[in-house]
Amino acid sequence: MDRVILHCDCNCFFASVEATLDPILNTRAFAVCGDPELRHGIVLAKNEAAKKAGVKTGEAIWQAKQKCPRLQIVAPHYRLYKEYSEKIFGIYNRYTDLVEPYGIDECWLDVTGSVHLFGSGEKIANELRQVIRREVGVTISAGASFNKIFAKMGSDYKKPDATTVLTRENFRDLLYPLPAGDLFMVGRHTADKLRTLGIRTVGQLADADENALRRLLGVNGSTLWRYANGYDYSPVVPAGARPPWKSIGNGATFRHDLTDAEQVRTCVFFLCDKVAARLRKHGVECSAITVAIRDTALNNITRSAQLPYPTDLSFDLRAAALALIAANVNPAREPIRALSVCGTKLLKNEEICEQISLFDLGYHLKREREQKLEAVGDTIRHRYGLGTLTRCSLLQNDYGL
Repeated sequence: MDRVILHCDCNCFFASVEATLDPILNTRAFAVCGDPELRHGIVLAKNEAAKKAGVKTGEAIWQAKQKCPRLQIVAPHYRLYKEYSEKIFGIYNRYTDLVEPYGIDECWLDVTGSVHLFGSGEKIANELRQVIRREVGVTISAGASFNKIFAKMGSDYKKPDATTVLTRENFRDLLYPLPAGDLFMVGRHTADKLRTLGIRTVGQLADADENALRRLLGVNGSTLWRYANGYDYSPVVPAGARPPWKSIGNGATFRHDLTDAEQVRTCVFFLCDKVAARLRKHGVECSAITVAIRDTALNNITRSAQLPYPTDLSFDLRAAALALIAANVNPAREPIRALSVCGTKLLKNEEICEQISLFDLGYHLKREREQKLEAVGDTIRHRYGLGTLTRCSLLQNDYGL
């Protein structure tokens, strides 16, 4: 028997939440945007009126206003969005305990074991739409199918506030005429590569030679071929049963560009403190580090390095991050707009067996002292709040950190 998988996606989530607080917004074209003062001035979400005017998520505010001069800008309220998300996910859990989040506003539900209680996948999806609209005040679009990929494409197929059912009998008729870029996990660059093989639709991708796709895209070519043909058997994984972390990172776009080594050092310390604290929280250490640098022309440089020892200490991460940045960027000539630091190749604490070298005793003694300091910092922040302990260089900082 086929599984019954739903994908539920809140329509224009941030904008929908704002409109529940201020219903007059429903009479206008508006967008939820980041703060231009902090250089996050992009569209995070827009309502249907703004969407019809051509406003797109991710574009700069000035671009959006060129398309829609009367666009009203609304500041985001992230804590509120989290509260609404928790309410909505609580409703999903009334129907099944197999709920896999995919961001704050969408998720998959495996309702195979629930159909004998609540009816077909389509009936459950329609009921969820009604209940969420009534109890929370926002709308969702839902897809129902026999696998996760087609359920996701179903929720995208018709918006807003709609249900699309994709069965083994109709999925070719509905999906195969769509552009190949509409297939889940096909980005713009992949779609460009597919066009070199003459593949422009999902149907052409499904009919393509799998080996040719693999030569073009590597293992991802086979994955996309399977997705297009409906061969997806991945399970719905509840939040509490997520697979192990593959990487842990933090990034920031700064209020002003970093133009000297001292500014870079201050911001790298801040990011590495965040990453290290999260590594310790999840009981893992990283064996490698990746640094992503964005300059003022929005060019990105990504560099990685293997660490001498697995670590969950800011002490180790910042030394490696600063070395990578110094080897690849001169901030005086190429000011830095944004940075991110990511710990990769993660190992659980209990999996790590470390052989200490006699020639590294000085380093290990210093590392032991840093372990104690960072553990005390964790304890203080946990007991008294995240803002109770910070570096002196960050006091009254003007980086937006």
